[in-house]
Amino acid sequence: MLDNRGVWVYVEQNEGVIEGVSLELLGAGRKLADKLEVPLAGILLGDNVRELAEEIIFYGADEVYVVESPVLKQYRTESYMKGVILLAEKYKPEIFLYGATPNGKDVASAVATDLSTGLTADTTMLDVEVEKRLLEASRPAFGGNIMATILCKKHRPQMATVRPKVMKALERDTARTGRVIEESLEIREEDMRTKVLEIVKDVTKKSLADAHIIVCGGKGMGDERNFGLIHELAGLLGAGVGGTRDVVEAGWLSHDHQIGQTGETVTPKIYFAIGISGAIQHLVGMKNSEIIIAINKDPNAPIFGVSTYGIVGDALEVLPILIKQFKEAFHEKGGEVTHA
Repeated sequence: MLDNRGVWVYVEQNEGVIEGVSLELLGAGRKLADKLEVPLAGILLGDNVRELAEEIIFYGADEVYVVESPVLKQYRTESYMKGVILLAEKYKPEIFLYGATPNGKDVASAVATDLSTGLTADTTMLDVEVEKRLLEASRPAFGGNIMATILCKKHRPQMATVRPKVMKALERDTARTGRVIEESLEIREEDMRTKVLEIVKDVTKKSLADAHIIVCGGKGMGDERNFGLIHELAGLLGAGVGGTRDVVEAGWLSHDHQIGQTGETVTPKIYFAIGISGAIQHLVGMKNSEIIIAINKDPNAPIFGVSTYGIVGDALEVLPILIKQFKEAFHEKGGEVTHA
């Protein structure tokens, strides 16, 4: 068991396009592999996807294991699990990372069960204890009040799903070279227990993760009526509207607007944190934003520890002034901004 070597990243692709979280994980995996002095490998499954192997190498991988089959054209738990297990049992990695996407979490849990190993879900920080070769996977616990570091001492591979937007991809390096290993999956369509009848894309829903500006409010806004100020500011700026878990649980916003460990992870250019104290559960979902502007009446609120600019004051007093100033500025320029 402890002879396992190598860091692996499950590279998720959708219709021939690599998911951003997979590129982020290649960056994180590169650091772990360098510390352990082992190769970094990308694991690629699909139908006619081999041409993506070069791109995976450009983003940090030394090796790419490719499994191609018509039964892998669309994601299904059974076929993808069998493809990953085929590779894991043959080549025996010591660390295996997956994006915490719906498909990534699904296949990771199935693989962990089959290989009788542990899986840390929704990880936000990764490191490795080199001497013992232990993956240190950290995530908020107990409602976001503490950070827990989880170890898998007795089983291999050590596995974790990692939230999108918390790691950073390496710069694409077209000078990098690597090795591509191809394996065959001996499974036919008629052997599959599930069939994909139709794929319906949701074209109406825009993810907060794509917004350039986000205005996020917390329980410091007092009530749902006051939360209307958040919507007003967001409307002026062409921004997305976000909320903390407390706001969503109070029914002021739907869950798809929740930012934090149990909601979206975002990295906008500008993030307004208004009436938000800054619990760990929320910070992990927005701390990598380029500019963070915090408004809170408590000068010791944790949110100020990650903010670029801070205003100590009652949000219900500060926001109307801020909205008025934006309106005047846009009126002078003859329009509004609409980046999000």
